[in-house]
Amino acid sequence: MTGPLPESHEPAHDPEVLQLAAKIFQLARNGDTDTVAAYVDSGVPPNLSNDKGDTLVMLAAYHGHAATVRALLERGADPRRGNDRGQTPLAGAVFKGEDEVVKLLLAGGADPAAGQPSAVDTARMFGKHDLLRLFGPGTQVPRPG
Repeated sequence: MTGPLPESHEPAHDPEVLQLAAKIFQLARNGDTDTVAAYVDSGVPPNLSNDKGDTLVMLAAYHGHAATVRALLERGADPRRGNDRGQTPLAGAVFKGEDEVVKLLLAGGADPAAGQPSAVDTARMFGKHDLLRLFGPGTQVPRPG
């Protein structure tokens, strides 16, 4: 990659680097755990994000790839990092019904109350009481009567 541009102080966008990044994002979406892990082990940042702020762990979580999420967390991916819309990997996994991914993200330190909507809000919206119990006290909806 070339140095910063003097006018904007932003890095130049090397087409080959952008193409490689797009490939890695697609690998995360597809759950190609071994290849994603190899790229991160070779120096790709575990919190690499796309133009929408979606990280590799966000894409893997949303698409239900528990093994890929686990590999990324083991390599330092931040399960709390939201995208540009304030969505978190945990809320995405709750929305998609990916309970195994939810458990991995919680074990990795994800905050159920973070984001807009939060994982707690999403679980309440879809009546996922089992997940609310996982999220802990104060997140469950009281039962009437």
